[in-house]
Amino acid sequence: MKVLLVNGSSREYGCTYTALDQIAKTLEMEGIESEIFTIGNKPLRDCTACGACRKLELACVFHDDAVNEFIQKAKEADGFIFGTPVYYAHPSGRILSFLDRAFYAAKPVFAHKPGAAIASARRAGTTSSVDVLNKYFTIAEMPVVSSSYWNMVHGNTPQEVQQDLEGMQTMRNLGSNMAWILKCIEAGKEKGIHIPQTEKKVATNFIR
Repeated sequence: MKVLLVNGSSREYGCTYTALDQIAKTLEMEGIESEIFTIGNKPLRDCTACGACRKLELACVFHDDAVNEFIQKAKEADGFIFGTPVYYAHPSGRILSFLDRAFYAAKPVFAHKPGAAIASARRAGTTSSVDVLNKYFTIAEMPVVSSSYWNMVHGNTPQEVQQDLEGMQTMRNLGSNMAWILKCIEAGKEKGIHIPQTEKKVATNFIR
């Protein structure tokens, strides 16, 4: 079993990474493989709603950034944790553009796999940022994994994040809960419990 952790910060080894790394260490102790995938700081396209991905096999039409590389890794992952720094009380624009394209182009890759979101901030905006990222899970039929507090850490540097003892504890508990959910899903498969069959979508337009 493997969890793919996504660092939505432009800083590869900053505060968001520090939190994700704590989760990764906990997963390792639980016997779960993990990988931290960094979006990076290179130019990243927003979704243009072109619809070209509908003609492709689980891929975005744009190939000049990390989105399709991530989708390929996501196919083999059993769970996901997305991390973001807080910009003006919301997730980084980078991770939103990234996830808009990944989830729109490859929603089946994520369905029924557990997911969690974490946020890192100097002071505030974490709760609203986590709430935004959780929306990707609930539209993709993904079980949402929780912790012992809301999934957030505080600090202006990685060293300060490490001093947020409750925040780091929250990350460890999140890692333990993710491992537990994955093991429960695996045990269910062994007992013949199958993934539910989703009904064909009915689209209701409010204005006609």
